[in-house]
Amino acid sequence: MNEIKNLADFANKKFGQNFLKNDAITKQIIQAMPNDNLAVAEIGPGLGDLTKELIDVRDVTAFEVDKRLCEHLQNEFSEPIRQGSLTLQCGDVLERWGEQTLLNEDYHLVANLPYYIATNIILRALKDKHCQSVLVMVQKEVAQKFSAQSGEKAFSALAVLTQSVGYGELLFDVGAENFVPPPKVTSAILLIRKERSEDNPEFEDFLKIAFKQPRKKLSKNLSTHYAKDKIEALFLKLDMNPNIRPHEAQTDIYHHLYTELNKDNINGREKNQ
Repeated sequence: MNEIKNLADFANKKFGQNFLKNDAITKQIIQAMPNDNLAVAEIGPGLGDLTKELIDVRDVTAFEVDKRLCEHLQNEFSEPIRQGSLTLQCGDVLERWGEQTLLNEDYHLVANLPYYIATNIILRALKDKHCQSVLVMVQKEVAQKFSAQSGEKAFSALAVLTQSVGYGELLFDVGAENFVPPPKVTSAILLIRKERSEDNPEFEDFLKIAFKQPRKKLSKNLSTHYAKDKIEALFLKLDMNPNIRPHEAQTDIYHHLYTELNKDNINGREKNQ
């Protein structure tokens, strides 16, 4: 009980820290990793519970923003660091990532991600040419948005982006009782297997328009940015239901719509306007 209390005191709210205390879940994460020998990038290693399991099977580069935890990890893993099986990077991973790949070799991202940066991290990984898969613990709602299929209520722009580079799957839920301190939400393990990488800011902007009001008709959302007659003609050409909602359209449809609607446009606006 004292140990748990100390862990709770150690957690930094600024960095959204909740420490996983269930070793069985950590082992399930390891078992879900792709079966190869690629390096691993771990973001937010915390106290190193997952790190300890990862370095038994892969070379790991861990990124930790909390200086206190970095000191702890340097002491706890001094031998693996000396041997080279663990490389510890202290600082903001988003600053290190920048516009480049996170590691200069093909790798898998495996991490218990802090909730507050989870979506941003996953989107960076989808664009990173060296990242081959994403296996992360995140808030369940976020995992659903990345892994949902067309027709499901949770299907979102994030799911379209995932399916544009590979496919996502919510593996299993992780209840709040498995953490210290317990978060106010249910977590889940998300796996995204990538077949390619894609970095298209214009397509991302298009999806923001398409999903701006998820419960309204897709054509209504698009009409806030594109000519209504052009949308109607395109829906007819693609044999689309004019009343379709954003979550009901499939990923390939979004790519068709984006390409056709922006054929004669500059930055999404008609050239002759």
